[in-house]
Amino acid sequence: MGRNSFLLLVIVCLAQTLPAWSQGDSVPALAWQYRLKAPVFSAPAGDDKAVYFGSLDSCFYALELNSGALLWKYKTKGGIRSAPLLQQERLYFISDDGFVYCLSAKGKLQWKFDAASVKKYDFADYHQSSLVIDQGVLFFGSGDGHVYGLHAADGRLKWKFKTGDAVHATPAFDENAVYAGSFDGFFYALDKASGSLLWKFKTLGHRYFPKGEVQGSPVLSDKLVFFGARDYNVYALDKKAGYCHWNKAFPKGWVLSLQCADSVLYMAGADERILMAADPVSGKESWCREMEFLMFGKVVKEGASLFIGTTIGKVHAVSAVDGKGVWTFCTQGYTENRFKYFKEDDRYRDDIYSIIRSDEHFLDVECELGGIFSTVLSTGHYMVFSSTEGAVYCLRKPGMKK
Repeated sequence: MGRNSFLLLVIVCLAQTLPAWSQGDSVPALAWQYRLKAPVFSAPAGDDKAVYFGSLDSCFYALELNSGALLWKYKTKGGIRSAPLLQQERLYFISDDGFVYCLSAKGKLQWKFDAASVKKYDFADYHQSSLVIDQGVLFFGSGDGHVYGLHAADGRLKWKFKTGDAVHATPAFDENAVYAGSFDGFFYALDKASGSLLWKFKTLGHRYFPKGEVQGSPVLSDKLVFFGARDYNVYALDKKAGYCHWNKAFPKGWVLSLQCADSVLYMAGADERILMAADPVSGKESWCREMEFLMFGKVVKEGASLFIGTTIGKVHAVSAVDGKGVWTFCTQGYTENRFKYFKEDDRYRDDIYSIIRSDEHFLDVECELGGIFSTVLSTGHYMVFSSTEGAVYCLRKPGMKK
């Protein structure tokens, strides 16, 4: 494996409400920007009043949606890389201090649960698991190798299941099971009520990643569950039996970001640098768009458009029909610093390896460029996303005045 391939592999690389975006929309206007002194990997959550997110400065923030004004912040003892879950006036998130927190929508601690270790697997392990909820039970993975089920009301343990390594992918669930992958290279289906093992599936592995670590979060569609692993494969498994319907190999590297919407599977590549639409039943490609840089947040679909951020510091809107570009918004970090590292067409400068000399330095560069590692939030008249330059951006949708 060449130096260039390895460095690109480990480089770190942004829907629900009206009005919808449409083909031909102009670049949306910046409504506000909130600046911090530490990177933000956490994807924002919110409603029609506030936006919530965590930062590597160990604080959890609430901002007013219309103005970006700080409403409150809550201090933990570790960086926050998970996306918050907002449910019935409560907020749930995980901190690097090892605790799961439950706050009120006004920032008051309701309870916290000790999830032991949330160790990072390596420097390219960018996110903690986020929490999902069903029928009053929270599900999440932890760096201690367990998948947990907690009672959302008071944080009491319902069950936990031990895997062979860290679980930083966010679980998915249906009426019967909870699905999650582990850095041990296995993908697990667990009984939702008891946490007992229903089945597990081993990834193929790769020359450079023989364990086939499962870093991508799963998504569901009908009878299938999909996930991406570090072995350069995306898998489609039978939800009930756990056998593989198909797997799609990508020659250049990881494709970890998946989303299924309106019977289409969208796959966003990191090293592959592509955004692809495919038939979820067969994996057959419908269209494929080359992207300028890496993607780790999920695709968001709204109307006829898709939204995703890249770790170079751009948010793209593309057509869900054919993948053609609609508009692009650039972070302040990208605008101010791009030519330190890139040519006009966003390819690396010819002397890039005399400028960047280590894998960790690539991460620093991504933060300087305002890289977007999180999923975009589309809510009401606004779109909100976080940036590793230490900023949260809010864009005003077309037709929305100040």
